[in-house]
Amino acid sequence: MNQFEINANDYLVRRTMAFYHVSYTRMGNPGNPNYLNDLKNTYNSFSSSKLRSAVNELQQTLKTDLPQILQSLSFSEMVVCIVPRAKAESDYHANQQLFRTTVQTVIRQIPSFVDGTSYLRRHTDTKTTHFRRPIPNYTNEGPEPYPGITEETCEISPNIRDNDILLVDDIYTPDVNIDEDAINTLFRAGARTVIFYAVGKV
Repeated sequence: MNQFEINANDYLVRRTMAFYHVSYTRMGNPGNPNYLNDLKNTYNSFSSSKLRSAVNELQQTLKTDLPQILQSLSFSEMVVCIVPRAKAESDYHANQQLFRTTVQTVIRQIPSFVDGTSYLRRHTDTKTTHFRRPIPNYTNEGPEPYPGITEETCEISPNIRDNDILLVDDIYTPDVNIDEDAINTLFRAGARTVIFYAVGKV
């Protein structure tokens, strides 16, 4: 596991401590966490065996990394939140939300983590940022990232207030600012501290 910092910018009011498991280089490259793309299951077309394999890989990664984060920070308890996917929750089937449900399963097995995986829930579509060009038969509607997009397109739980939050995402990409805006939203919602973790970092 690796540590880095997310710097303050127009989307984020303060520098934030962050961790990631492995560098995300490119789909198919040796050592790349390709299973993260499988878990997105964008077209709802992957076989159940492929999805199970991806879930198992993510579980092993999280079981290794998350207790280390908790131990290194000396928090007695942390609430785990998830950066929501780009589209409204109603747009996804259950097997397209496997990243979130897998994180939920793992944290429920680790003492001192509290399940906050439903504390940020998207109700309005936004642009899927990892598509660099139009995709046939895929409508990518919604706004590009802008400061405050998380607050304006998500339901924010009041249970965030006064808690130490571990915000989890699958892939962190510098300069996209979706994660920065989500971190800032947690601060604005009253989080005491926010630590960020991504499985892959571009």
